[in-house]
Amino acid sequence: MFKKITRGHLEKFLERHKSDVRVLDIGSGGSSYHRFFPNRLSIDIDPARKPDIVADAHNLPFKDGEFELVLCTEVLEHVKDPRKVIGEIGRVLKTGGQVILTTRFVYPLHDTPHDYWRFTKYGLRELFAGWEVLELVAETENFSTIAALLQRICFQSSLRGGKFTKLLIFLKAAVLNHMNWLTKKEFGDIKKSVAEESLMPTGYYIVCKKK
Repeated sequence: MFKKITRGHLEKFLERHKSDVRVLDIGSGGSSYHRFFPNRLSIDIDPARKPDIVADAHNLPFKDGEFELVLCTEVLEHVKDPRKVIGEIGRVLKTGGQVILTTRFVYPLHDTPHDYWRFTKYGLRELFAGWEVLELVAETENFSTIAALLQRICFQSSLRGGKFTKLLIFLKAAVLNHMNWLTKKEFGDIKKSVAEESLMPTGYYIVCKKK
């Protein structure tokens, strides 16, 4: 009935980076991204999701420099050792190859109990130190983030009042999603001494090139 706010942003981002090269799609079991990456090889740790290969992102079963592009969407927050996973991505990428990665920041628990981390844009730059960061963008603006959180409450909760309550919350989310114009300036501290952008997005999209 109401489209997920984050899903729409993610699909537009992936469509903008679509490619025909051979792609390793990490944690991709059950995803619908084949239309953007027709030559993808999907891996997932969960065989129930029916990936091409059942494998752990911490120990990828591929040779060094085997891929031109690695896709890793909504996975990094679910791995126990993000640095090791990024190291493995770098190992299987060719020099000059790219990783397209998306992950969560302001977001509820999901796919529990395997939900371990949240990442700021500064944390992502630290994790990708030594790479060339081509793009790092916030998924949503502030009011859209609040709207997305309200949606997730409905998706992941049983509420008093049932469907009527959920309908009211979904409608409120739809209104909030169109209120980002209210924000004039953002700051990285409560004293408003440090200018900032994208104060509280639901997540980040990052594209990095292996040097």
